[in-house]
Amino acid sequence: MSQLPMTEPFLFRSSRGQAPPCTFSEALLQGLAPDGGLYVPTRWPRLGPAAFTSSAPLADVATTLLTPFLAQDRLSGELPAIAGEALDFPAPLVALDGEARLAVLELFHGPTAAFKDFGARFLAACFARLRPGDGRTVTILVATSGDTGGAVAAAFHGRPGVEVAVLFPRGLVSPTQERQLTCWDGNVRSLAVRGTFDDCQRLVKAAFLDAELCARRRLSSANSINLGRLLPQSSYYAAASLEVWRHYGEPASFIIPSGNLGNALACLWARRLGLPIGEVLLAHNANRTVPEFLAGGEWRPRPSVATLASATDVGDPSNMERLRALYPQLEELRAALSACSVSDEEIRDRIRAGYREYGQIWCPHTATAAEAWERLSPARRRERRWVLVSTAHPAKFREIVEPLIGREVPMPPTLARLFARPLQCVEIDATLAALRAVLLGEE
Repeated sequence: MSQLPMTEPFLFRSSRGQAPPCTFSEALLQGLAPDGGLYVPTRWPRLGPAAFTSSAPLADVATTLLTPFLAQDRLSGELPAIAGEALDFPAPLVALDGEARLAVLELFHGPTAAFKDFGARFLAACFARLRPGDGRTVTILVATSGDTGGAVAAAFHGRPGVEVAVLFPRGLVSPTQERQLTCWDGNVRSLAVRGTFDDCQRLVKAAFLDAELCARRRLSSANSINLGRLLPQSSYYAAASLEVWRHYGEPASFIIPSGNLGNALACLWARRLGLPIGEVLLAHNANRTVPEFLAGGEWRPRPSVATLASATDVGDPSNMERLRALYPQLEELRAALSACSVSDEEIRDRIRAGYREYGQIWCPHTATAAEAWERLSPARRRERRWVLVSTAHPAKFREIVEPLIGREVPMPPTLARLFARPLQCVEIDATLAALRAVLLGEE
């Protein structure tokens, strides 16, 4: 465990610098800072490999990693129980070659078969222990481009004192993902927005800044704009990098399928804390906002375009604010990470090649990362130990994957159980008025 002093509360600040600092629990409950910014740490504890017990399970790694951030917080004593409850499924590293210079970090073994399960379950476990003393129900808003909504819905379904509204772009998620998003009842409502994921994200942010809505509903968020969703994701990067370090004495370099940049930020935060992480390469689809920014220096968000890797169809990633808070100067940012863009045809080719060369069945997002690795020079591949981040089970994209590999993709039992549930959904326009009407029961 970390030996860092914890005599004072650890505080988080807004990325925009116009809101007072707050504790972890306060940041979690607020979701978005009052000035519209995203919460980031005010300082960075140091946690090298020696701070972690060898071969510790993921929940113990998370407890060690997060303990400094919860110093003097109301949840600090609950952290081991929260981590144990939330992170009770594996995140294995699977070597793809005999020397383990290329491996896959499988993050799809949770209840909804996507990496979002880690943060969503952690956040739900925190909320269960943070119910407001005034007895008011917390309404959680979550915009999703595919996987987040299903994970949040599963994590919060049936929990008392919480309502969830999941916003997803109508017709722009895979059929399998849509079933996961619309199979809920009770305290979870699914809203199909007539627009893009960026419209969904815009509506969530607008809701937090709407005085009338905030006066009548206690709002929070479960997107990666919420600190309680994002920070625990650093745990699986810590665990994977420690495994590589202890086996080979080398840092792990990660290739991460990227859209809204939350998963990438979790990796960069883990590296900033002192974990043995080398290069970080972001693999984007045809939504090229971030690769073009790193190449040209001009930030030009634009409407997202639909691709096979739909969960990363983001044209205006909100977590860029946190990235710029971490690396304020462009040259700092360029030195900290790199990014590339992958086309749909390249995704298809890489799904075929992954099955043919490695016997691996990859979702389109994992294939995006694999294509980014394929583009590296032979020398760059050899000088690092690379880890492809596999963010979703291929069964969530079977309509895409099965024709490419010529066989059926096995369905995880957890997904099969969800698909047996009846479906229900409400369509809304991409306007704050439409969202407000649903949340206030005036539709």
